[in-house]
Amino acid sequence: MKLHFRTLGEGKPLIILHGLFGSSDNWQTIGKVFAERFKVYFVDLRNHGNSPHSDEFDYDVLDHDLIELLDDEGLEKAHVLGHSLGGKVGMHMAIRFPGRVDQLVVIDIAPKYYPPHHQDVFKAFRSVDLTSIRSRKEASDQMSTIPLPFGVRQFILKNLTRNEAGEFIWKPNIDTLEIVNDKIGGGFGKKGVFGNPTLFIAGSESDYILPEDQEKINRLFPQSKIETITDAGHWVHADKPEELRNMVLEFLK
Repeated sequence: MKLHFRTLGEGKPLIILHGLFGSSDNWQTIGKVFAERFKVYFVDLRNHGNSPHSDEFDYDVLDHDLIELLDDEGLEKAHVLGHSLGGKVGMHMAIRFPGRVDQLVVIDIAPKYYPPHHQDVFKAFRSVDLTSIRSRKEASDQMSTIPLPFGVRQFILKNLTRNEAGEFIWKPNIDTLEIVNDKIGGGFGKKGVFGNPTLFIAGSESDYILPEDQEKINRLFPQSKIETITDAGHWVHADKPEELRNMVLEFLK
């Protein structure tokens, strides 16, 4: 699949992969700083952002989408940075195609199974009658019946857009993502290791990376280290952008 992406800067390629329900837009601000040293690829994964929709959605096809992007751009390999879902895609890609990934940065996700836990987010998407709303505020009002933190609701609403006919639509393929929700949390059944330097960044207020995950991380990524950013939750790049930016740049240099 031909993914939608944008580039900024010059130098070694750095591919940035967003999380579930996100898009490349989420990384524009911090990515501008990375672009001072790298050629940054802001990528929309399939079924997200401006990339095409498909009924197929698992880590095998997500990996191949990125390999196709590398081939189309004439890139032998690239640094890869991924948050949450994007971090899992980066890990899978590095293990399956180790020759195509230079250094890997994984933000607040571990190589393990996570039970489905986005039910309220799917309910929030479904709570909006796209045919009746006339503004983003009306969508937010309809969504307010679902008990979600304000910041999460605003994150969801960033996915609201209009099609060529002027009708409101959601950018993500909600139907498919809901069907494959259990696959999204999938573990790592494949054998193999990624031997290049890898940085795991955890938020101190998040429970996505736990102390007991270190053994498996070290086994699959023997040249890895885990760093924690204080007072950051799962959206580390939103909570502590400067700290994350400095940590990533120090690692990649």
